[in-house]
Amino acid sequence: MSTAAHHPSHPLQAGVARVLQGAASGLAGGIIFGIMMATTGMLPMVAMLVGSSSAGVGIVVHLAISAILGAGFGLVAPMNQFWPLAGAGLVYGAVWWVLGGLLLMPAGLGMPVLQLGATAMQSLMGHLLYGIVTAAAFYLFRRRAGQA
Repeated sequence: MSTAAHHPSHPLQAGVARVLQGAASGLAGGIIFGIMMATTGMLPMVAMLVGSSSAGVGIVVHLAISAILGAGFGLVAPMNQFWPLAGAGLVYGAVWWVLGGLLLMPAGLGMPVLQLGATAMQSLMGHLLYGIVTAAAFYLFRRRAGQA
C-alpha cells in the first residue's frame, strides 16, 4: 500500500478522511451515550423527533445524529494530540448540549427551551461523555492512519 493512502497530500482528500474518521468516532461516542440514554429512558423522547415513541427508533435517530455531529467534530477538531482533543471533545459536547438538548430538541417537540432540571443534567452528562469518547476515538483513528 502506498504512503499516500495513509498521509493524504491533497487538502480535499485529507478533509474527507477527517470527516469519515469523525463520523466513525461520533458513532463510538453515540453508542456510549445511547447506552446511558437507554438506562434512563430517554430514547423514546429522541424517537419523538421523527413521530415515533419506540426506543429502537430512538437509538437509530440518536446514532444518525451522533455520526453527523462526529463528522462535524472531524472538521473542526483543532489538533491531533490526545489531551487537547479531549478538551475540544468536552467543549463540543457542551456546545451540542446547549444547541441540541436545550434548544433544538425541545423546540422540535413543542416543549419549553432552556429548561434546567434533572433531565437536562442527565443530558449534559451524556453530551460530555459523547464528546470525550468521540475525541478519544478520533485520536485513535488518526493515530492508526498515521495522521496523529
